[in-house]
Amino acid sequence: MKIMSLGQLILYGRESEMLFHNIINFVKGTSALIGGSFFFYVGVLHFTDTSWFEPIVPPIFGSASFWVLVSGVAEIAVGIGLVISGFEIIFHYGPDIRDKAGFASAILLIVLYPANLYMWIYDIELGDGASLSPTGHVVRLLLQIGGIFLSLWIAGFKFRSSRPIE
Repeated sequence: MKIMSLGQLILYGRESEMLFHNIINFVKGTSALIGGSFFFYVGVLHFTDTSWFEPIVPPIFGSASFWVLVSGVAEIAVGIGLVISGFEIIFHYGPDIRDKAGFASAILLIVLYPANLYMWIYDIELGDGASLSPTGHVVRLLLQIGGIFLSLWIAGFKFRSSRPIE
């Protein structure tokens, strides 16, 4: 059995820590790339199939077409920001916008949820006549919450209490 010196143990510990950090960054960066691509794709759909999204805009907001287009622009912008952030995280090079893109993504998911809630409460059909089952709405809510936490993780938000443990 080979015995390691204290220096070797410290070096091995640092290498293991670096490997773990690199794996986490790769997962975080890949999540940003996938999330950004999804936002970009859905944002483009807001322009190519506006009528599909219009039924879920709550009437209290006024012109459904306007809000579909505005949300499409926001989703495209957030998508681009997340894609850039994904490359920035994976390759450790870029404009350092992951905090802004991650927080923007979380805020967008929160701001857009009233349309999903309206669709759920009033059982609104999408433009093609499709609607979600009650289970589908719960799954969508859980995915939205997961997306918010994932976005905050990408942004570098620390999910720790600032209070000391007594």
